[in-house]
Amino acid sequence: MHGIEAVAEPPASNDQETNNVNADSLAAPRDATHEDAQIYRKVFWRFVPLFVACFVFSYLDRINISFAKLQMQSELGFSDAMYGFGASVFFVGYFLFEVPSNVILHRVGAKRWIARIMITWGIASACMMFVHTETWFYALRFLIGALEAGFVPGALYFFTKWFPSSRRGRINSFFMASIALCGIIGSPLSGAIMKFCDGLNGMPGWQWLFLLEGIPSVVLGLVVLAFVDDEIDHAKWLDAGEKRALKEQLARDPKVGEVHSLRAAFSEPVTLVMALIYLFLAMGIYGLVFWMPQLVKTAGTSDPFMIGLISMLPYAVAGIGMILIGKNSDRTGERRWHLGACALAGAAGYVLCGLFPGNTVMLVIGLTIAATGIITSLGLFWILPTRFLTGIAAASGIALINSVGQFGGIISPYLVGKVKTMTGSATPGLYAIAFACLLGAMLIVWGLPRRLYFRESGSE
Repeated sequence: MHGIEAVAEPPASNDQETNNVNADSLAAPRDATHEDAQIYRKVFWRFVPLFVACFVFSYLDRINISFAKLQMQSELGFSDAMYGFGASVFFVGYFLFEVPSNVILHRVGAKRWIARIMITWGIASACMMFVHTETWFYALRFLIGALEAGFVPGALYFFTKWFPSSRRGRINSFFMASIALCGIIGSPLSGAIMKFCDGLNGMPGWQWLFLLEGIPSVVLGLVVLAFVDDEIDHAKWLDAGEKRALKEQLARDPKVGEVHSLRAAFSEPVTLVMALIYLFLAMGIYGLVFWMPQLVKTAGTSDPFMIGLISMLPYAVAGIGMILIGKNSDRTGERRWHLGACALAGAAGYVLCGLFPGNTVMLVIGLTIAATGIITSLGLFWILPTRFLTGIAAASGIALINSVGQFGGIISPYLVGKVKTMTGSATPGLYAIAFACLLGAMLIVWGLPRRLYFRESGSE
């Protein structure tokens, strides 16, 4: 027996993936016909860059609070514990509304529901510029989380309706690379707004930050309404033959012990174990998202713009690393050890950060290792749920796993903030997050059934 259960592995197919790390390689396997390659290029460019842009701004609306903290905390008199709690309240709203949001998305379609999510959370995020009290800080953070709930699992569910399993390793990795891209773009952008807009028209930089980074989400919501199609049959930009080819490839997806109903998805033991794994991985990513600028500042850098530039480096390396690792996982068809090693790298990176909190160079190296490991693991992780969840069970099951995982966003920001307030150092909190990543790696390797780790098409 292995993990929860052990069953025979299905035979791997002969489908091979291309070795080129570019947009075409994300969309087409090595032995695909020229016609199939053309079809998947069209699908890729139609949807994936748009969802990446949406994800970038969703994460920008999360990480900007970590930059706003550099000014608003002293101006409003917030302690580290208050800031950590406010950052965590976001995920309470996210958790409560995640599953209902994805159930609604399954019923009304991704086009309308994701557009609604983008527009409403953009408006709420911009309203953070009006925060002046602790109560309003907590209330708006809760509202933003509630309004954003459903976006990530909704996008991942949407990809299952357009891309077969053999392509989703790199598609998901490319989508999750939005986290790294947000750090690359958002860190220096947030730092620049904080520095150069401070005092403009009598407003501090942190207010400009929330305003200027909330507006693009509203615009992208309108773009989603114009360009997204809920089903293959709705796509006027595909001809009948292209639609048939897409549906035939999706119909050949290997499934193991399929779960179709909402109740079955919630009672399936594997779903619960995967939710726990994602909780540990989420603790890792949100330790970076909410505390990286403060860690860099504590190590000796005070200029907001320089903090943004330094914070960009771990995300840049992580973005490259996750595409390469995701490509290799698709090429070999191997998921278990790729995913486990990435979670273990996240743990090692946090330990390094804890050992050298006052050394900027070593801190950045530790943050880079942690970011590369954790962000890459997120893309690979989301291949597994759709191997046994379908239909409404996929929509709700993905949402359940993601919502439980968001408790990591409640735990790690508050944990680090509370520890820092009590001890004057974030190091014990960083070690705690490292331990969570280690537990996640152990569950990935030994806690899941072998039936989820079969080598799919593209294996070598």
